[in-house]
Amino acid sequence: MNPLTDFANLQNRRQFFTNGTNALGMAALATLLGRDARAESAHPMQSALQFAPKAKRVIYLHMVGGPSQMDLFDYKPEMEKMYDKDLPDSIRKGQRLTTMTSKQARFPIAPSKYKFAQYGQNGMWMNSELLPYFSQCADDVAFIRSMHTEAINHEPAITMMQSGNQLAGRPCLGSWASYGLGSANQDLPTFVVLVAEPSNREQLQAISGRLWSSGFLPGQHAGVAFRSKGEPILYITNPPGVTTDVRRNTLDGIRALNEQNATLVGDPEVHTRIAQYEMAFRMQASVPDLTDFSSEPESTWNLYGPDAKKPGTFANSVLLARRLAERGVRFTQIYHNNWDHHSNVGGRMPSQCRDIDQPCFGLIQDLKQRGLFEDTLILWGGEFGRTIYTQGRLSKTNYGRDHHPRCFTMWAAGGGIKGGVVYGATDDFSYNIVENPVHVRDLHATLLQLLGFDHHRFSFKWQGLDARLTGVEPAKVVKALLA
Repeated sequence: MNPLTDFANLQNRRQFFTNGTNALGMAALATLLGRDARAESAHPMQSALQFAPKAKRVIYLHMVGGPSQMDLFDYKPEMEKMYDKDLPDSIRKGQRLTTMTSKQARFPIAPSKYKFAQYGQNGMWMNSELLPYFSQCADDVAFIRSMHTEAINHEPAITMMQSGNQLAGRPCLGSWASYGLGSANQDLPTFVVLVAEPSNREQLQAISGRLWSSGFLPGQHAGVAFRSKGEPILYITNPPGVTTDVRRNTLDGIRALNEQNATLVGDPEVHTRIAQYEMAFRMQASVPDLTDFSSEPESTWNLYGPDAKKPGTFANSVLLARRLAERGVRFTQIYHNNWDHHSNVGGRMPSQCRDIDQPCFGLIQDLKQRGLFEDTLILWGGEFGRTIYTQGRLSKTNYGRDHHPRCFTMWAAGGGIKGGVVYGATDDFSYNIVENPVHVRDLHATLLQLLGFDHHRFSFKWQGLDARLTGVEPAKVVKALLA
């Protein structure tokens, strides 16, 4: 009994022809092994390229927990008159609540305690107290105040935001970008993930590798997570007594065995394994140089702030994202935790904003100085928003806010985005959308168009279907955001 030959013999006709997609793995392997780097022109998704791409790469800043839109960007001065009054039933309209507030006797309105001011040529309202640096970027940024989703809890909402579906197991945004665009630097992954440490750790949400999974796409498109402490990648250096020549000879032998296995079994993931071994070998040289910030001038530290010198901070991660962008990495995802403000907004929001304020400003300015802003798309936001009513005790200086999927704010900049734009609007309670709703699928469709893809045609054959990031539900490109 030979399980390898048994597997090959048991394949039906459809499975046999499906394995023709192994050519993708072979094409990727050929590039990784140093053959014509221009083989990217034969990338299978090039036929779906319907638009001149405005963005060559993406830096996605995900605020885990759901930032409070009315405390940051969705100014609601009318709420001052409604302090401690119950949210009217005519506003709530029987909408779903979480179990954390559904049994509250009251839903007292909590106006934002922070000061707001107008910035930029269009007078965009922003929190002037907590975002003194970022508010200077008003003319570079487009705000989407009418984002919405069906998911009301963190796990399905983050999964929806990252993969277009509330159920785990589908490819995330970064994996789709990697699959569609291919590699621009053979010595680094196309998709890198950084998990930044917040300065306040009061209420952290779980962040797992499934959020950067490649799902049903070939495994080579999964995100590669860089660690904040110790070696950026585990085992990036050779163990004692193992030279580079020994490592190279070992990999050559393993590759030969894997190629035999691929010929016999026809499993495309074998080619993924070969490609990842080769990538890991080259990363032994490229990653130490990437993460060595000693060559950065003093002006860089002044731009991003003092935390940029501390490994693992948001500022340090954003600076690393810029270095990744310079080196051709297609998609960099940064997760910043502790935005789940069920309580103590007054105590936690200042520390959260200190973490992100100057680094976000610094990133935009730095990309501009280096000529990268125009083709680097920056995306910022969480998985949903927060409620105008308080969860728990209300006071003039402090309050909490529950999950709110009906409306929330995200912003985007660079990479074909029209700066100084506010798209969409909410009611006086920041509870319902009153103008230009934008679903998560619409955001994904817009992102894909900026990368050059028609979201209707950008697909991958899976279980007999042409699976897409935007799924089968209606999705539209938000053209008002495009430069």
